[in-house]
Amino acid sequence: MQDDSNLAGRLKRYAHVSTAMSTAAIRLVGERYFGLSVDHESLAHDLTHALGSLKGPVMKIAQMLASIPDSIPSEYTAEFLQLQANAPAMGWPFVRRRMTAELGQNWQDKFATFQHEAAFAASLGQVHKAESKEGEMLACKLQYPDMSSIVEADLTQLKLILSLYEASLKALKTQEIYEEIKARLWEELDYELEAKHITLYQYILGDEPSIRLPKVVCHLSTKRLLTMSWLEGKPLKALGNLSQEERNCLAKNVFRAWYKPFYHYGIIHGDPHLGNYTFSSEGVLNLLDFGCVRKFPAIFVKGVIDLYHAMLHQDMDLAVSAYESWGFKNLSKELIEVLNLWANLLYEPLLEDRVRPIQTDNRGIYGREVAYQVHTKLRELGGVCPPREFVFMDRAAVGVGSVFMHLKAELNWHQIYQELIQDFNAEKVKQQQAEVLSKSGIL
Repeated sequence: MQDDSNLAGRLKRYAHVSTAMSTAAIRLVGERYFGLSVDHESLAHDLTHALGSLKGPVMKIAQMLASIPDSIPSEYTAEFLQLQANAPAMGWPFVRRRMTAELGQNWQDKFATFQHEAAFAASLGQVHKAESKEGEMLACKLQYPDMSSIVEADLTQLKLILSLYEASLKALKTQEIYEEIKARLWEELDYELEAKHITLYQYILGDEPSIRLPKVVCHLSTKRLLTMSWLEGKPLKALGNLSQEERNCLAKNVFRAWYKPFYHYGIIHGDPHLGNYTFSSEGVLNLLDFGCVRKFPAIFVKGVIDLYHAMLHQDMDLAVSAYESWGFKNLSKELIEVLNLWANLLYEPLLEDRVRPIQTDNRGIYGREVAYQVHTKLRELGGVCPPREFVFMDRAAVGVGSVFMHLKAELNWHQIYQELIQDFNAEKVKQQQAEVLSKSGIL
């Protein structure tokens, strides 16, 4: 990231990715207009190599695309999912300058200790462990320099990527996907907003003893520096020799942490990947990152539950009503059948009233066979434009499902889900959402 703080570094960076995009454009246009054969697996590999060498927001964008079901072909999904969020950390001279810019010349006097080496480094910033004057361990999340201009340029690249996919493959209209990723990415740069998201989740999950959230240290935080209490725990990626009972317990905690905010308040954590969770020796789940949080109207939440009941009871009229409440338009009989294929795949674990893993065969969370079938039929029907709200809801649902797969949890998902939605009331959700958003300062 160091080179990105100067014009020469940025120009070199964009030239590198633009070359990859230009090559992709030529190959995809050749397929679209001249009937030339394109090896999409090879093209995906080349793009992944270019994106992986850049780090920063464009890599995060690729990861987002890979986790939005059917937004890009399976060849690209498989490659983009290999991109890692760990970017090279800024060195101490850069950190010192950035901290001075955020907290002033004597910023080190505000801490008892501040570790020079980053504890974690990701695509938009890095985290340093520190100690407060009062002896509390802290996590200082420091944004990389000049991220606004980098995000602006990378969003331009995203628009090109999506236009190439749309022109060549014709399964999805990509404008709403672009607008949704754009909005979420800009929000992730605003650490003052993320601090409010943490407060929001404290109101929502404060009565959950098995879920722990950080506390924001306001006087040591700015728009580009977020200082929080340090939550000690083991990465969810490293489960060690946990018993099946312990894995199931963690899975229940993840289920509550993700689904309770949605079904009770119309709010989701939009990036539920393994790196955003740790756990204590007692099985308590730590939630670590709140940059990507999205709110939904109560009618959208009701549509999610209605579609579940439609799949459970094979009620196609209710399914159509659910799709329309989400904003899908011009629903033909053929398009409804395609959407139902995808809905059955996503809801499948919740439909069976028995203890089971989140998936029962070797399809993977995307259900490649079903995904391919959906993609092919969408192309035949001229494509579909998914509503903006649907984009990250679908992405997040797949993400949390991947966590359950990693845990190898075996639970009665049907009963857990039924307990969560049994008292659902759309008007109550609307009122509770307004209340917690107001209390946390978001409204």
